[in-house]
Amino acid sequence: MIFDDEPVPGYPLPILPGHTSPGRFERILRAGQFAVTTELAPPDSADPQEVYDRAKIFDGYVDAINATDGSGANCHMSSVAVCALLTRVGYAPVMQISCRDKNRIAIQGDILGGAAMGVCNMLCLTGDGVQAGDHPQALPVFDLDSMSLLETARTLRDGHHFLSGRKLTYAPRVLLGAAENPFAPPIEWRADRLAKKIAAGAQFIQTQYCYDVGLLKQFLQRAEDLGLLEKVFLLIGVGPLRSAKTAEWMRKNVPGLHIPDAVVKRLAGAADQAREGRDLCIELIQEIHGLRGVSGVHIMAYRQEESVPEIVQRSGVLGGRVPWYPGRDPQQNSHRIAS
Repeated sequence: MIFDDEPVPGYPLPILPGHTSPGRFERILRAGQFAVTTELAPPDSADPQEVYDRAKIFDGYVDAINATDGSGANCHMSSVAVCALLTRVGYAPVMQISCRDKNRIAIQGDILGGAAMGVCNMLCLTGDGVQAGDHPQALPVFDLDSMSLLETARTLRDGHHFLSGRKLTYAPRVLLGAAENPFAPPIEWRADRLAKKIAAGAQFIQTQYCYDVGLLKQFLQRAEDLGLLEKVFLLIGVGPLRSAKTAEWMRKNVPGLHIPDAVVKRLAGAADQAREGRDLCIELIQEIHGLRGVSGVHIMAYRQEESVPEIVQRSGVLGGRVPWYPGRDPQQNSHRIAS
């Protein structure tokens, strides 16, 4: 089995001092490199090749790939299964865990199972309500929320025991993450919520889409005032908008999404709106790259995954660094990060 690293015989893989996982993604973050992550939309299929085909688009351009967990309360291949497939060939997946569908017994089992298969990164989410998806008759669980899920995962990792108190013989070695939305009201309290997630165990944060850098700067300033920027790795969510119509639909139908009127107007006035959306995304990444406290970007390009390589390359944020990808000569170590 190949874990979230270059193929190395033997298990367990070593963990560098100050790290909680052996994964590349954590090494990238702790080394101060500007990280790039993205999302893989799980297939409506049981064919593993579909997962590999979707992941291949990102080869050499991203440091980690999120496997969504029933995003929008719609049913797809499970996050833990996608991550298991990705680790087989050496990708660095981020396993998303939603509280909507499982109780604490099942969730703790998934955390152990994911870690056993080599998953080094887990994103703890409350999850969208079932009424939003294609199975509105499903019964929601919500035994935990994102805060208590973080605490649960940290208990397994650091306390070496289940919530019941029963001991583990081998604890999961994972980097824990959460989501945050700096752009949803009440704006002035978003950094305080971030502080609670950090206290619960979040080590990295992936945010909602950012289309307003001014609001992001306010959030970062408040986070700095609270002393949070040194305690967590912030990856700011970005994504290409296909058209003004898409932007209008998203800001009306995606809860908490803020898209300024100026962005919609800019897209509407473009001869090629899809290209303008990519250009806007690149400009946002370049502006975000220079902000204090930002450790990277999380590119969400739903149904535009093929645009991610262009966006990353044109943005220049990798600075010539080439993230690992399957098939790369393991003797080439330009992607390795010094401890």
